[in-house]
Amino acid sequence: MRSILSLFIILNNNGVEASHKVYQKFQSLSAVKVDQLHRTGFHFQPPKNWINDPNGPLYYKGLYHLFYQYNPKGAVWGNIVWAHSVSKDLINWEPLDPAIYPSKPFDINGCWSGSATILPGNKPIILYTGIDPDNRQVQNYAIPANLSDPYLREWIKPDDNPIVVPTNDMNASAFRDPTTAWFTDGHWQMVVGGRRKRRGIAHLYRSKDFKYWVKAKHPLHTSQNTGMWECPDFYPVSMSSKIGLDTSVNGQNVKHVLKVSLDLTRYEYYTIGTYNLDLDRYIPDSGLKDGWTGLRYDYGNFYASKTFYDPLKHRRILWGWANESDAQLDDVKKGWAGIQTIPRKVWLDPSGKQLVQWPVEELESLRGNKVEKSNVKLKKGDHVEVEGITAAQADVEVTFSFQSLDKAEEFDPSWSNAKDLCGQKGSNVQGGVGPFGLLTLASQNLEEFTPVFFRIFKAPTKHVVLLCSDATSSSLGEKLYKPSFAGFVDVKLDNKKLSLRSLIDHSVVESFGEGGKTCITSRVYPTLAVLDNAHLHLFNNGSETITVENLSAWSMNRPLMN
Repeated sequence: MRSILSLFIILNNNGVEASHKVYQKFQSLSAVKVDQLHRTGFHFQPPKNWINDPNGPLYYKGLYHLFYQYNPKGAVWGNIVWAHSVSKDLINWEPLDPAIYPSKPFDINGCWSGSATILPGNKPIILYTGIDPDNRQVQNYAIPANLSDPYLREWIKPDDNPIVVPTNDMNASAFRDPTTAWFTDGHWQMVVGGRRKRRGIAHLYRSKDFKYWVKAKHPLHTSQNTGMWECPDFYPVSMSSKIGLDTSVNGQNVKHVLKVSLDLTRYEYYTIGTYNLDLDRYIPDSGLKDGWTGLRYDYGNFYASKTFYDPLKHRRILWGWANESDAQLDDVKKGWAGIQTIPRKVWLDPSGKQLVQWPVEELESLRGNKVEKSNVKLKKGDHVEVEGITAAQADVEVTFSFQSLDKAEEFDPSWSNAKDLCGQKGSNVQGGVGPFGLLTLASQNLEEFTPVFFRIFKAPTKHVVLLCSDATSSSLGEKLYKPSFAGFVDVKLDNKKLSLRSLIDHSVVESFGEGGKTCITSRVYPTLAVLDNAHLHLFNNGSETITVENLSAWSMNRPLMN
């Protein structure tokens, strides 16, 4: 693609650091025709053009609001505005006009990501990053023009913006994405992501009135050799319940989560720890790591996520962006790029060592025709098709069991990278206990398929469970990114069972292992396994016989989507 002006971290040639490439030739090229072949059926996306980060999700007067980074002029990144959609159920969405777009000196060169906070009196306020005439990343606020309007159709950007600017000792081109604010000890506090050389920083700010903000003497948290911390998120979780907590909650029986999106890896990482009010610092729990050896919400195509507290159902909901795995020229051709993953409820695992995620219950309203299987024996090499559903647009839940772990392969301690291990021991590599699982988006003769599967290994003191979502054989198309995504599952196998749920939606497979302990999102573009030509199989390539104790699979209906 020599004809493309492909420059990292440049917006309109002004030298502002960001996390997307600019394709000036294409960023304002309007979509003449929108290709429907790989568009999703029940995931969030607008009718056309580019989207990225979810921004400022909130609940207000009976409506869920989702803002998101959007290019109204083309299918690659550029011309970014805050697009705006509303929903009564997180599944059916109605589009509104963009809420925020470049119009003032403090954001004339860009309106980038941010968050929403609900102030006392049920008053929403948005914090977002603007690019000013000096190409600095500055933090601004916006307020509704009419609080009586549940749709929050119009937003005002007061002229006393920006409210936070980088100091002279800070990197003004790496200072963005303010979090939802929280209230403690008479002050509002928020975090802004940053970087100093290779050190990632969660800059901490305080305010009494939400307008005049003072930078704390030290960051909320920081870590060397992790690079730019984009889209930080900081929130409390209950140690004893799945119930979500308002962002300002602290005290006994509460842990805190700090999530950052690492520009260096294009993946997200989180730690669980303690928010020390006396020190005004966040301290990760012992053994938890910042950066690419740490925990992840999702071990696949998932970035720039944002959570919010849902006061209607007392839960914390997670949104994430899944970008495309094809080339920019493909995006231009098909007229769209990017989806949001299904919103997930998130809570602390009873072990206290990780988070658990599960699709919001409202998604089940889209379930249509149902197929069930039980007590299906899968010997080595077996493939059993799941017939009777629309395999290209489905929700599948399955529980596998096995009689013995004696045949589990020895685990090599050097296999610390799950992704590499999945690539080495794919679904076609015969094992002991596994690989077993689902072949999603499979063509009739298995020229194409995206396997989602478990493989169990034997370590000196425990068994190691690997969950893979392998796109290697997902498409016959060339020049596609077809990675082997994988994560380890922290689970005891006393009952010799493992569960899997996969949401299959034309060009995305979202999978939840063992009740949402390990999650993987894959973007794939089959050429044969499309629409009515897609198939779904159960399979086992391990020498240990696997029993499908029960399987429930549903054809998924389409919601009203923008």
